[in-house]
Order: sequence, then C-alpha cells, then structure tokens
Amino acid sequence: MLSVLPSARRLGANCLMLTAAALFAQALHAEPANHYTIAPQRLAMLDQAMQAQIDQGKLAGIDILIYQDGEVIHRKLTGYQELDSRKPLAEDTLYKIFSLTKPITGTALLMLHEQGKFQLDDPVELYLPQFKGMQVAKEDGPDGRPVTEPAQHPLTIRELMNHTAGFTYGRFSESQVDALYVKEDIQNPDTTLADMIEKLAVIPLRQQPGTQWHYSVSVDIQARLVEVLSGMSFDAFLEQNIFKPLGMKDTGFYVPADKAERLAVSYRPSEDGLQPLPNDFFLRKPNFLNGGGGLISSMDDYLRFARMLLNEGELDGVRLLQAETVRLMASDQLPKQVEGPNWAPGNRFGLNVAVVNDSSAAQYLPEGTYWWWGIQGPWMWVDPANGIITLGMMQNTDYRHSRVVHGTVSNILYRPAEQ
Repeated sequence: MLSVLPSARRLGANCLMLTAAALFAQALHAEPANHYTIAPQRLAMLDQAMQAQIDQGKLAGIDILIYQDGEVIHRKLTGYQELDSRKPLAEDTLYKIFSLTKPITGTALLMLHEQGKFQLDDPVELYLPQFKGMQVAKEDGPDGRPVTEPAQHPLTIRELMNHTAGFTYGRFSESQVDALYVKEDIQNPDTTLADMIEKLAVIPLRQQPGTQWHYSVSVDIQARLVEVLSGMSFDAFLEQNIFKPLGMKDTGFYVPADKAERLAVSYRPSEDGLQPLPNDFFLRKPNFLNGGGGLISSMDDYLRFARMLLNEGELDGVRLLQAETVRLMASDQLPKQVEGPNWAPGNRFGLNVAVVNDSSAAQYLPEGTYWWWGIQGPWMWVDPANGIITLGMMQNTDYRHSRVVHGTVSNILYRPAEQ
C-alpha cells in the first residue's frame, strides 16, 4: 500500500520465531496436493500468535476469520474494541476498513462496465472532460511547481484501476506534485468527489500514464466515474447495487447513532502505550464519499462481499458480476514493463486488487490469491485455488506493524512445513 514500507521479507522476519517449530513438522499438512486444507495445529498457532500481539500491547484487538468450502472454519476475536473500559471485540463490532473500500469501488465500476457504460481502455476524459490535455511533471521547477510536458497518451480507466494513471496521494511519496496535493487538500472531507476532480485537473500528473505503479487517489476518481455514469451519488449506488443485494446491513460511509457503541476505537502506538483516537468523525455523514478508503463495515458484512468474489460474482442467488469480469479483476493488468508494488514482493496488480504471482516471495500466499488491505490493518485474501477467504479486522495506525501481522498470519497458515 505504501512505497515507503520495508520489504515483505524483512517484515516477515519477526514472525518466523513464532512459527518455525511447528511449520517444520510434516504433520501440519497432510491434505491432498490439489486442495489445501489448513491444519488445526496451524489455527492453534494463529490464535497464540494473535494473543501475543494483545499481551505485548502491540494491538488492542484483532478479529480473524477463515472461510473455506462454504463455511467459516475458524474465527477468533482476540482483545478489545475499547481498551480503557476493557470492552471486548464482538462479532458485530464495526471497523473503519479504509482501503478495503477499494475492491468495493472497483466492483461498482465494473458493474457499470458490464452494462456497456464504458470500455476499460477508454480515455477517462470521455467521461470526465476536466482531464483532457493533462500535463506531466518532468523535473522540479520554481515556486514549488514542476516543469511539465504533455501526457504521452490520455490516461485510461484501466490505468485508474491498476494505479498506473499517473496520480499520487500526496502523503506516501515526496515530489512537487505530492506537495501540490497537500496544498490543495485534495481529499478535504468538507468537499465532494466533483470538487476533487476540479482540483486534480490543474495539478500535473506525477509520472507518465502507464509507466509506473504508484498508489494514488485514482480510486476516488473511479467513485466519481460511478456517479457520472450512473447518475446517482456514490453512496446511493453502493447501497442500492451492492450492500442491499448482498445483505451488507452494517456497511456505509458513517455509523448512525444507534450503532455508535459498536464502532471499534483506533489506536496510535506511543512510548506510553496505545493511545486512542476519537471516533467522532465517523459518526456523521461526510460530504466527501471516499471511494478509496471511506467505508465502515463489520466482519460478517465484508465476508459476504468476499464470498461474492470467491463465487465469481454471485452470492445466494444474487449476481453482481459475471464470472469473466471477476477473473479479469483478479488477473494481472499491468503492462509487462511495469513492476508491481515495490513493498509487496511476489505480487502484480489487477483491477483494484493485488494478485500473487510468486508465493514464496509473497509470504507464502498461494499464487492467484488476490487481496488488499487498509491503512489501519484490516485485510482480505481471496485464494480461489483452495476456496479460502481470510479476513482480518484491526484498528492500529502503525501500518508497518500491520504488515508484520499480515506476514505472521500468512506464514502460519500457508508456509510449507519443509521450509
């Protein structure tokens, strides 16, 4: 998610002591070669490792769920929704899922693609004309504005969905373009998606379209495309076309008053331990419908969304996407010359999700697994080859430690016993 993250190999080092002894035991996976089943010993190790995270004060709480072959085979809620009162996590606890919003936004846009509203390689300017004639930063210039050159081609919707369109976030890298994002307060919560487009249109792209994977606000641009193509507000489109059909009754852009007590507290690590952050912002409807990171959800709700993806677009008789569209989403969409996220070795990128292409480099997630995560740690892994969904919910601002937790879990669940 962030270009400044340490490599996954280094992040995984802390977890190996937790897993080594049992993972070397051949008894841990006697499952058929063509269908991996997670051994009970691994699940016990997982629970122990997550309890250690709580006992050591690294996390306030974590909820992990594993689903395979039509049923939840493991769920463990460890720790607290709120530390001061020692309120434990509950099955209906609500979480700020941040960038786990991105696969949902991608699903919404792909639903409109299936309706014939656009083609993936259409120029974005066909639907958002503000992006016509975009300039690209070439080198640093005077007064904080870069020297620019014309974009080599109009950026496309596919490039928005694989993070190669040339945009940035303004906070995960340093450049004059990033500084302009900060100055213009691109994602100001008091503005709208339409306002954001107007601001972005006069800021140069950070790099030429199609030349580099770079994490960006492109998913917020996708959310605005949903509004323009559907004629609906983004939140209304999601509610009508995804949340209500799937029975996701606790997912939205804010938590209403009657559910406020269910919202987990977020924590920031400090020398004095985990410090709570206020939930107030998430208890009122925002103007800015953040398609890249604004949703709040529950474990059960997000499982229904992930099951729809695992079932290639259908859940309980409700079909959101055709199977071939989900396969497209979960396949490599990067140009051959473009590398995947540099902080996630062993991965390429599809449409709003990362896709594993080298299991050992990807902390042993199976090849073909597609996934994403949010900046406070919640994550989704969909492993089609084995019919497994792994979901984790946590609320901790130390995103580097989140990646340690993710690596710990994937090593425990998937690392071959002989390695």
